[in-house]
Amino acid sequence: MAGPRHTDIPDVEGAGDTPGSGLTRYGEADTEVAELVGKLSGADDMDGAERRRLLGRLSMSLVAAARRARVTGAGRGRWLADLFASIVPRLPIRDLATLQEHHYGLTGEALADDLVRTAVKATTAVGAVGGALAAAQFAAPPLLLSAPAQLVAETLVVAAIEVKLIAELHEVYGVQVPGAGPQRAIAFTVAWTRQRGVDPMSPATVTLALGTAAKASLRNRLLRTLGRHLTTLGPFLTGAVAGGALNRMATKRLSEAVRTDLRRQRALPPA
Repeated sequence: MAGPRHTDIPDVEGAGDTPGSGLTRYGEADTEVAELVGKLSGADDMDGAERRRLLGRLSMSLVAAARRARVTGAGRGRWLADLFASIVPRLPIRDLATLQEHHYGLTGEALADDLVRTAVKATTAVGAVGGALAAAQFAAPPLLLSAPAQLVAETLVVAAIEVKLIAELHEVYGVQVPGAGPQRAIAFTVAWTRQRGVDPMSPATVTLALGTAAKASLRNRLLRTLGRHLTTLGPFLTGAVAGGALNRMATKRLSEAVRTDLRRQRALPPA
């Protein structure tokens, strides 16, 4: 009998169940995983063939990383959250001047609109590619085992695009989040789990470390996003249509909530 396909996230017993083990147990994010997520979340004009190729490479890299971490079924959520938390500080977040340069000199609400359009286009494209891959495998049952890794890859990339969007919207609205790069990355990650903006005037929203509760929230948000992507497991083109549409709606909903918060913050006097 053939062994498990290399594109399936393995289920290895006996590891990853220690509460709070976090990054010390799994180590820093696999370099290739981080680089691929960065490429897929940072390119505004990537064509479909290149996106499909990079998602395929990311799927394989995730399988290898999961095997190195000896991830169990129960520990997959914790591993995924730890992996994502260690990737986020490496995401290419642009400052206001760079954003204006990349978006034809736009400012204020017009720049925010353009950032949202770009992010929605990116998550829609990732969903369509991931859904099409999953749909192709649905049509060929022996390949279905490979779908989970590809959907995990899609989940990480969509989450990265949305965290990047949150961070850059803060730049546009002039809401400065305190701390160095890694601390600010954590604050934006927590904001993504809450689907809200960061309020620098409220210590509760400016998180400098991922504690147990924050990690649990991150894990739950990632698993909800993954669960949404599982609906792309359908025949023919239904996966591509569903994947793109669901991501588009989710990113739009997130951007509206964050922008509402940031408009409110903007009216406050400087700290």
